[in-house]
Amino acid sequence: MQTLELKKENGRANKNPNTLPPGNKGNITGSEAVLHALIAENVDTIFGYPGGAIMPIYDAIYDYDDKIKHILARHEQGSIHAAQGYARASGRTGVVFATSGPGATNLVTGLADAMIDSTPVVCITGQVFAHLLGTDAFQETDVINITTPVTKWNYQVTDANEIPSVLAKAFYIAKSGRPGPVLIDITKNAQVQKFDFAGYEKCNHIRSYRPKPIVRKEYIEQAARLINEAKKPFVVFGQGVILGKAETEFKTFLEKSGIPAAWTILGMGAIPTSHPLATGMLGMHGNYGPNVLTNECDVLIAIGMRFDDRVTGRLDKYAKQAKVIHFDIDPAEIDKNVKTTVAVWGDCKETLPLLTELVNKKTHPEWVQKFREYQKEEEKECITPELNPTGDILTMGEVIKLLNEFGKGDSILVTDVGQHQMVSCRYSKLNHSKSNITSGGLGTMGFGLPAAIGAKFGAPDRSVIAVIGDGGFQMTIQELGTIMQSKIDIKILILNNKFLGMVRQWQQLFNDRRYSFVDIESPDFVKVAKAYGIEGKSVSQRSELKDAVSEMLTHKGSYLLEVMVGKENNVFPMVPQGCSVSEIRLK
Repeated sequence: MQTLELKKENGRANKNPNTLPPGNKGNITGSEAVLHALIAENVDTIFGYPGGAIMPIYDAIYDYDDKIKHILARHEQGSIHAAQGYARASGRTGVVFATSGPGATNLVTGLADAMIDSTPVVCITGQVFAHLLGTDAFQETDVINITTPVTKWNYQVTDANEIPSVLAKAFYIAKSGRPGPVLIDITKNAQVQKFDFAGYEKCNHIRSYRPKPIVRKEYIEQAARLINEAKKPFVVFGQGVILGKAETEFKTFLEKSGIPAAWTILGMGAIPTSHPLATGMLGMHGNYGPNVLTNECDVLIAIGMRFDDRVTGRLDKYAKQAKVIHFDIDPAEIDKNVKTTVAVWGDCKETLPLLTELVNKKTHPEWVQKFREYQKEEEKECITPELNPTGDILTMGEVIKLLNEFGKGDSILVTDVGQHQMVSCRYSKLNHSKSNITSGGLGTMGFGLPAAIGAKFGAPDRSVIAVIGDGGFQMTIQELGTIMQSKIDIKILILNNKFLGMVRQWQQLFNDRRYSFVDIESPDFVKVAKAYGIEGKSVSQRSELKDAVSEMLTHKGSYLLEVMVGKENNVFPMVPQGCSVSEIRLK
């Protein structure tokens, strides 16, 4: 058999001597233009999976692996969730490569997740040759029409000359205004086509696209008057504070106005959870006081949140007594769910300082005390039994309490979706922004493990802990291979109740314990991890728990800890579906 020998340089085949530094001009292929664009946009990490239709781009990246890391996922859904984790931990734009057909369609769940959670991601997919479009060629799908509802913008490139300008627009659109996912589909002929590359210019303006609304000071003045006159004002804030990089401005506003504040699940971490004005989490499994007192405040100030149904409960019974002020960068969110008294459009990093100038320095001791009284009742009925159980059965809450003690609120917590997610977000103590990464709006099981991988690449100097249920873990368990190959250090904590716990809880409470297909069997997770070169342990006794958590957190390299928790433990408080937030149940 004849073999082809490649000349080696530093242990690998010679690189293409004709590659140009970014910004230089010359005759290059569309694939090389893609790499020039990524380097110019300061992309340092790509998550992806190669295939036939994107092979020319993968050939081009071979010459740039000293400038850009490529992380080989085990599934395209894993790659886009990793890109989401990277974006959320770093504040930068995540980048994904995938091939045509099934490669592109495997991105759809992640695109939908990124769209609803406002995560900036640029996905570059390969496509069949342009002359084959519409012929049902091998691995051809109409990825543009498939992904239109779940992207902020998408575009199909059939000519290499378009690549520099289209990618510049893609990065600008993904990151600017309210962030979101963008998909660029590049036909194979455009990838191999040579063209006269005139250099790459970043985009900072697109006609008819206004990412930031014009700030109208008269609305800020109206908002300030309502706040200054309020007796029982209440702030509810979301991820918009974090996306706007307005944590300092938000904290300054709170401390001057003296207003108690509660967060949505994605807003958690914008201020330290221990802040004296922080009253906890809103929503279906949020804290007692913030939910009940939403229907008692006289002015409700919503900042960077969208009044999701899990936060509002029944809209016809939500904050009807209050005057509502809504700060948001996206005009489409104003009056979409909750009618506002004053709407303040704009980036909260710009609008909050203007508001802070106009509000009076105040305290609201009696109003803040009311939240503390509800907190005491919740501690008695829910928090103490969860964090300090007296029975033999381990609870999810006591595990999270140990994470708080050992981690001291400095780690990045990445959660999957389910009961463990609610417990983690209820009880975790966080000192820093960009520390709570979870699937909020879409609720994607399988998000946690790949998102934790991406978070570690986005924030390599921070400790990353993935908290996952036994059901969600098995949805993307193959990404253990990504950890093995990339040799990163993340801690995987599986809270195993041998059930699809959140669905089981609803079936218990509202379907008379008719447990329909929620009893899930799992493999030996420790042995599976071991097969991927990851050390681990499983514990079921309280006497073992503290040492096991300590061992996980101090272990050098990735580690998997499985904790067997109560099968029928429930998460409370809870706002039942169809009820108002003031009808929240403690048990």
